[in-house]
Amino acid sequence: MAITLAQLASKLGFTESEMQKKILELGFEVTAEIEDELAQLIIEEVTGKVEKSAAEVYDQKIAEEQEKEIVKSQRKQKAGKIVKKAPTRTFERIEVRKGMVEIGDSITVKELAEKANVSAAVLIGALMKNGILANINQVIDYDTAVIITTDLGVQLKKAHGSASAEDIFKGNLEKLLEEDEEAILEKRPPVVCVMGHVDHGKTTLLDAIRNEHVVDSEAGGITQHIGAYQVVHKGQKITFLDTPGHEAFTAMRARGARVTDVAILVVAADDGIMPQTIEAINHAKEAGVPVVVAINKMDKPDANPNKIKAELVEHGLQSEDWGGQTIMVPISAKKREGIDALLESVLLVSDVLDLKANPNRPAVASVVESHLDGGLGPVATILVNTGTLKVGDNFIVGQTFGRVKLMKDPFKKSLQSIGPSDTAQIAGLNDAVESGQILQVVDSEKTARQKAMQVHNMAKEELITAGMGMQEILQRIKEGTLKLLKVVLKADTQGSLEAIKQALAKVKNDDVAIRVIHSGVGGISDSDVLMAAASPGTLVLGFHTEANVQVQRLAERMGIEVVTYKIIYELIDDLKKILTGMLQPELLHIELGKFKVLKVFFTGKNEMVVGGRVTEGKMEKKAKLRVLRNGEKIGEGQLTGLKLVNEDMDALEEGTECGARYLGKVLLEEGDVLEAWKEEKKMKTL
Repeated sequence: MAITLAQLASKLGFTESEMQKKILELGFEVTAEIEDELAQLIIEEVTGKVEKSAAEVYDQKIAEEQEKEIVKSQRKQKAGKIVKKAPTRTFERIEVRKGMVEIGDSITVKELAEKANVSAAVLIGALMKNGILANINQVIDYDTAVIITTDLGVQLKKAHGSASAEDIFKGNLEKLLEEDEEAILEKRPPVVCVMGHVDHGKTTLLDAIRNEHVVDSEAGGITQHIGAYQVVHKGQKITFLDTPGHEAFTAMRARGARVTDVAILVVAADDGIMPQTIEAINHAKEAGVPVVVAINKMDKPDANPNKIKAELVEHGLQSEDWGGQTIMVPISAKKREGIDALLESVLLVSDVLDLKANPNRPAVASVVESHLDGGLGPVATILVNTGTLKVGDNFIVGQTFGRVKLMKDPFKKSLQSIGPSDTAQIAGLNDAVESGQILQVVDSEKTARQKAMQVHNMAKEELITAGMGMQEILQRIKEGTLKLLKVVLKADTQGSLEAIKQALAKVKNDDVAIRVIHSGVGGISDSDVLMAAASPGTLVLGFHTEANVQVQRLAERMGIEVVTYKIIYELIDDLKKILTGMLQPELLHIELGKFKVLKVFFTGKNEMVVGGRVTEGKMEKKAKLRVLRNGEKIGEGQLTGLKLVNEDMDALEEGTECGARYLGKVLLEEGDVLEAWKEEKKMKTL
């Protein structure tokens, strides 16, 4: 016999939902009908008439019944009779799975029940208690799921969704690394790059560190150059990007990657601060990366570390022993002296930074370098920013996608998984990628393919740029979202450079400030453009200096405005106008070409179709027209269409015979000449 849940609740003076909760507290599953024997035990425990809990009594009774059945079975076996199975318990106790259960932004009741190892009926009852009528297929959001599972001892955690195509397109690494809970983060190794002037010992230092502190000492040294590797110092890992020079560092930043935690600046003790040293300092400052200075070549007889420290003070780096904040370590990379002290300093800085990541999520990584391998196809060296990357993971990286088929460390040893700040070379990409691209693990190949196509379509619609054009800078200033106008300044002489910097210091605006993030003497270089691209809202200005064709193309590709001047007051005046959002674009009048009308095919109201020949220059669709007859202008119009045989064309070159659709009030005649021209708005450049 059995009684209903409602009847039991009525007997004890509870509502149905209160009765459900009580039964759960006693450790039993809630059903519509309850066995009389179990109901009696529940009543006795609720009313306080038993010493043992209902669950204990019921378990003991089931055990006794099972023991009796076993004895009966043994007797029947001896008698040669068929053995019947012991009766199964019809009212099972709930085993609530403790610990963390991961779900997405939403989930069905059925799926939640399976993940949390709880009856769907229990969850439906909890939802009803909170005023939500639901069935097993009802979709509930994350917050609701948290509310109804808290009382069941189940702790929920929001699963990380894969990155949006827009975030991948923009290289928005900060967005991809966001975490909801600080408690789930774990300490990770620092990622270090080495920068400095040419011939100051960057490569020698990297070799010294690599040969003495590689992770796998049994391998006998690095056998493969993959662009990054790890060393171990006093039991702690440090990841080095084996890409010496600030150009690679800045190129990755320009494409969205923010992978470096600490920069080692190498300065030769027998030489001093050089142009590339200053450039490296400015790159690190702009990236917000702390600097540890390695004063190299201390074995040289003319080494003078105090001279180096004094020169570095002029560029904002003051040694700790001189009362500053910058750690400076004397070393000799050639003789491998001071390497341990340098690595200890790096670990000290990283401890202050408190570097953490979440290893228990789909991986997000940055591409350090990529190339085509004869046997494996496109391969890439990647650095994991967060999460764990495993063999078999599907991923999207830039406009391509793939599946991790193989992972190798610098010793060609195969790996199955790598975590935050770890690095490896992976195979399985569908196409080669650029350094600095962001890799994001997704749940399936289908998702990876779809998102790669979305990113590809975005790239077709809009050139991927890390910088801002002048129009966007002006718009941001007007909107009040750009508070700092950054400038990379190059001049022909040191005297001119200092004069301009002093003049810029006097340019003030209540809402926007100017800051020269890098300056130098000489032509505008690729490095200048890359630095501007890595710092949105930056202009590259030149005074009596030029950018060559290669630099101009790079600037155009990166969306960076490069402006050169020959008069200081014009440079200052333009910056004042920019700060007030008043700099107006130039209106350029561009002559395109001439078209001679040979035949009139159609005449309508203000519209005609004619045939003719492009006699000079070119004709472009939507160009403005001047109508000439016998060498005199008789009217104006517009070219609304071009046709070559049966194909519509946007432009046609000199010597082509074609059809043209003309819009204008003047009626065209055979022999008329149409002069095409257009207007373009362009920000002022000198």
